[in-house]
Amino acid sequence: MRDIPTDKIAHVIIRARQYDSGVDAWAHSGFRKGTGVSAELHEFIADMNEDEQAALTAVMWIGRESFDADDLDEAIATARAEKTTPTEDYLMGEPRLADYLEAGLEALGISPEDAEDDVQRPV
Repeated sequence: MRDIPTDKIAHVIIRARQYDSGVDAWAHSGFRKGTGVSAELHEFIADMNEDEQAALTAVMWIGRESFDADDLDEAIATARAEKTTPTEDYLMGEPRLADYLEAGLEALGISPEDAEDDVQRPV
């Protein structure tokens, strides 16, 4: 993708899956809010530039079927224009974030499995 590297989307997918699976149980319990996977994912998204955040949101919307893959540019423009909360808060509030991002990549003709394998491959 032109506005966000696929490996960044894959990283968000991997971390969102870990967060959803309870790997970050301490943060979920409220005892150590803002630690572990949730904090890392939150910071990772927050550190993206505005173009990357808009593209990430657009891919999620395509996966959620709010937009078609052919409407990627429109989805990105809408994400920029309608942003009212920090992107990291908005996306982390989506319970099926990883699923929607994977579906969005697939709709765009990108293999999420290949992208995730590239991120997890040892150096």
